[in-house]
Amino acid sequence: MNLSQLEYIIAIDNHRHFVTAAEKCFVTQATLSMMIKKLEDELGIKIFDRSKHPVEPTPEGTEVIQRSRLILAEVQRLKSYAAELEGNIAGELHIGVIPTLAPYLLPLFLRSFSEKFPDIRLFIKELVTTDIVNKLKTGDLDIGLLATPLKESQLIEHPLFYEEFFVYASGSEKLPKKKYLLPRELDPSHLWLLEEGHCLRNQVINLCELKTSDAGSDKLHYEAGSIETLINMVDRNDGITIVPYLAKLLLKPSQKKNLREFSKPKPSREISLVTAASFPRTKLLKHLKAEIIASVPVELLDAGKKLVAEI
Repeated sequence: MNLSQLEYIIAIDNHRHFVTAAEKCFVTQATLSMMIKKLEDELGIKIFDRSKHPVEPTPEGTEVIQRSRLILAEVQRLKSYAAELEGNIAGELHIGVIPTLAPYLLPLFLRSFSEKFPDIRLFIKELVTTDIVNKLKTGDLDIGLLATPLKESQLIEHPLFYEEFFVYASGSEKLPKKKYLLPRELDPSHLWLLEEGHCLRNQVINLCELKTSDAGSDKLHYEAGSIETLINMVDRNDGITIVPYLAKLLLKPSQKKNLREFSKPKPSREISLVTAASFPRTKLLKHLKAEIIASVPVELLDAGKKLVAEI
């Protein structure tokens, strides 16, 4: 058994075609097929069902492929860790970011980070929290940028900042005539929500103490895919939504008039870098954390009198 064989079975699993997998691995189809057959003979199991079109892994093969992904991910981390011991911050870095954070945070630090560490190849995906957590566990991602706490024993959270929530309401909303609002003073039937899978949706539901009995209005049947959509729905159709601090920075002056603050303790979300417990690249993690912290407004760095919303 060798690492090339593991790479070959992963390529076939990705492309579900022997010829395409061979091309991606820069070997002939005959070589790839022979090496996979040798691996199957060594393990005593069939990894792929070749009678299926496209080819599919067998149930046993699925487990072998998953373990192979973990092994190759650890090998890559080991190589990068060894390079860091020599003072070289280089290699690939795969990051998953939740969609309610990516468009607001990434532009703040990506350019400066890339300029400081030109030998790092960044691969970034927008994914919901559950997908990021799963990929961190399997080694498909190195780092997650998402709201915490997650309460996942296999992962380590590295808090970055605390992002305050704001009410974004149309002028027609009958909200109390005072500077600071309480979550219970919002009308749940007027609230626009993100679709299932977004942690921000769960935080808003917990913050506003929404019950299933509140979901009878037409508005709660519409679930948006982004904060921008929620804001546009309020602008055009009235109602209320909840936006985090960094999102409000991109609002037009006319839109900022629709913002209202919550009373203390300010409802907020904790944003963290999250890694698997075995992630070895501590120097790289330290530099990335420092770059992000330096890029966000200083008022976000202090938890202060903020209430971190449950996910």
